[in-house]
Amino acid sequence: MFISCTLLFAIGGCTTLGPDFETPEVPAETNWQTDDTSLSAGPGEKAEWWKQFNDPVLDSLIQLAYQQNLPLQVAGLRIVEERARLGIAVGSRYPQQQQLSGSAAAVGLSKNSPNFFPFADDSFNDYQVGFDAAWEIDFWGRFSRGIEAAEAGLSATVANYDNALVSLTAEVARVYVTIRTLEERLALARANVALQQESLRIARVRYDNGATTELDVQQATSNLAGTQALIPVLLKSLRQANHGLSILLGMPPADLSGILNGVGAIPVAPSEVTVGIPADLLRRRPDVRQAERVAASQSALIGVARADLFPSFSLTGFIGFQASNTGNSSAGDMLDRDSLIYSAGPSFRWNILNYGRLKNNVRIQDARLQQDLVNYRNTVLIAYQEVEDAMVAFAQSQNQSDFLAVSAQAAGRAVEIANIQYREGSADFQRVIDSERFLVAQQDQWTSSKGDIALNLIAMYKALGGGWEIRDGKDFISDANRDAMEQRTNWGDLLQPADETR
Repeated sequence: MFISCTLLFAIGGCTTLGPDFETPEVPAETNWQTDDTSLSAGPGEKAEWWKQFNDPVLDSLIQLAYQQNLPLQVAGLRIVEERARLGIAVGSRYPQQQQLSGSAAAVGLSKNSPNFFPFADDSFNDYQVGFDAAWEIDFWGRFSRGIEAAEAGLSATVANYDNALVSLTAEVARVYVTIRTLEERLALARANVALQQESLRIARVRYDNGATTELDVQQATSNLAGTQALIPVLLKSLRQANHGLSILLGMPPADLSGILNGVGAIPVAPSEVTVGIPADLLRRRPDVRQAERVAASQSALIGVARADLFPSFSLTGFIGFQASNTGNSSAGDMLDRDSLIYSAGPSFRWNILNYGRLKNNVRIQDARLQQDLVNYRNTVLIAYQEVEDAMVAFAQSQNQSDFLAVSAQAAGRAVEIANIQYREGSADFQRVIDSERFLVAQQDQWTSSKGDIALNLIAMYKALGGGWEIRDGKDFISDANRDAMEQRTNWGDLLQPADETR
C-alpha cells in the first residue's frame, strides 16, 4: 500500500523543467530585390528544377547520382543512427534496471571476527537467484526532455540529408554544364586553330612569292601556337570535370562519354523563371530547418540539465530465492517457499554538494542554445543573401551574354574582312593577327557566358532549396546497405522506410 501511494504521488506530481522551444522570429522581406522581368514571384517547379533545361542526359545523371552518391548514403545512414538514439531515449522512461541474477559462492567466515557466534557454520555454500528492478520516476521531466531532444535531433538529421541532396543535385548539374561548356570551348579553339593554320599558309605563300617579309610568317606561327596552347588546358579541365562527375555518381574516375551520349550543347535556361516569395524560403531550405531543429534539441537539453539540480525518486525491488548447505538446508531447497526473499520500496537521491558543477552545466546548455538561436538567424540571413546574389548573377549573365554574342559575331566578320584585305594587299598582317586573337577571346568569353547563365540558374535553385523533394516516398538507405546491416545486426524495423518529421 505504501509503495502504491508513493507511485501515485510521484506520477501525479511530475513536472517538466526547462524552456519549451519556440522558433525565433527573423525579419523577412515581402519581395525580392531584383526587378528583372525574367524572374517572377509566382509558384513554380522547384522539386525537379533541372527538368526546366529539357536535357534528358542531365535528368538521368541526377537520378543516377541520387541512387549511387556515397556521401548521400552516409547522410542517410546517420538517420538510421538517430532512429536508434531515439529508441534509447524512449526506453529510458521505463524501468531502467530489469535484471535476472544468480550466484553460487563458497563462503568462509573468520572465527576471529567481531561477535562471531561459536556455534555458527564458518564454512558453507550460498546460492541465490532472483529478479532485480529499478525505476527512476520521470518526476522533473528529465527523460521527457531527453526524448524531445532526440526527436529534434532526428529531424535535424533528416534536414541534413535533404540539404546534402540539394547540394548533390546542384553539383551534378554544375559539373554537367561545365563539361558541356568546355566541350564547346574546345570545339571553338580547334576551329580557330584551323582558321589560323590557313592564315599561316597564306602568309607563307606571300612570303615565298616575295610579297611580304618573314615577319608575317613568324607572327602567324606565334598566333597559331598560342591558340593551340589553349587546347591542352581545355582538355585537362574537361578530363578533370569528368572525373569529378564520376565521383558524384559513386564511380571511380572513368570515361563518361557513353553516359553523356557524346558531345552535347550547353543547357539553355528557360526564358522565365519563377522564384516564389521570401517567406517560402524558410519552409523550403533544409539548412534552415536543420538549424531550427538543432536549436530545438539543445533547448530540451536545458531541461535535462536542470533536472540534476533536484532529487530523483525511484522505486526498487528484488524477489528471489536463497539457499545454503548449512543446518538442514541444501541447494535442493532453492525453490522452496521458505527460501523466498524479497525487498521493495521507494528511494531518492539528491546531489546537494556539487560545488556549482550542476548549475554551471545548466549555464553551459543555455549558452549553447543561445548560440544555436543566433546561428539560426544567421542561416536565414545567409539564405536570403545567396538567393539575391544568384538572382542578380543570373540576370546580369544574360545581359553579358547578349553583348558578347554581338561582339563574337562582329569579331568573326572582322577576321573575314582582314583576311580579304591582306590577300589583296590593302592591309598588313598585323590587322589579321589582331582580329584573329580578338575572335578567339570573344568566342571563348561568349561560350563561357552561356555556361554562366545555366550555372547561375543552378545556383539560384540551390539557394532556393530545391531538389530534396525527389526523396519523397523513398527510404534514406539503399537496399545494398540495408542487406549488409541486417546480416550483421538485428535492426528490428529501424531499417524500414519511415515518414520522418520534416
